Amino acid sequence: MKSTVREELFNLPNMLTLARIAAIPIVMAFIWGGEPKDCVIAAWIYSAATLTDFFDGWLARRRGLVTVMGKFLDPLADKLIVMAMLIMLVPLHRVSASLVILILSREITVTGLRAVASIEGLVIAAGDDGKAKTALQMLGVLCLLIHYPYEIYFLGFYPAVVDFHTVGTVVLAMSVFFSVTSAVAYFKRFFEALDAQRRPDGGPTA
Repeated sequence: MKSTVREELFNLPNMLTLARIAAIPIVMAFIWGGEPKDCVIAAWIYSAATLTDFFDGWLARRRGLVTVMGKFLDPLADKLIVMAMLIMLVPLHRVSASLVILILSREITVTGLRAVASIEGLVIAAGDDGKAKTALQMLGVLCLLIHYPYEIYFLGFYPAVVDFHTVGTVVLAMSVFFSVTSAVAYFKRFFEALDAQRRPDGGPTA
């Protein structure tokens, strides 16, 4: 028996995904204060929200609850939480507007291409570059949320001052490299799949 849209929306994995989206305004409220304590709280909430990205997928696969709604909500939640944080960090002068525009442009372009691929009946798998891009973006945003320098004890013995703003900026810049390479690879796979679909024999080009 097929489940209804309501049942799909409110199963446990999708509820975790929705919680990730609901965390966005809460993190934004704390980060807007700008005080070190507020930034740490925002970073903890953001970390908890991003961890749901692992658990919702794991639960969906383990319990056989992979749904169309989940396939839509999961990548949407990932993009919303990262993009919302980046946009929020621009007026706080923690990230360059040009960098955010570049990241947003890439996401919009690839999302549009995925929509075209779906219409054409093509399934383009995400590459390792795309996964690295997502991981680096999430880590970079986390560091930029913390923002302030803190003394960190490595292995409990060796204290060192870590400037989270600098670390976040460097990590986010690294994510841009993978954003570009993954977008180029995605376009390449899309056009190869489209060519293969349109050839009568479905074989590779010469």
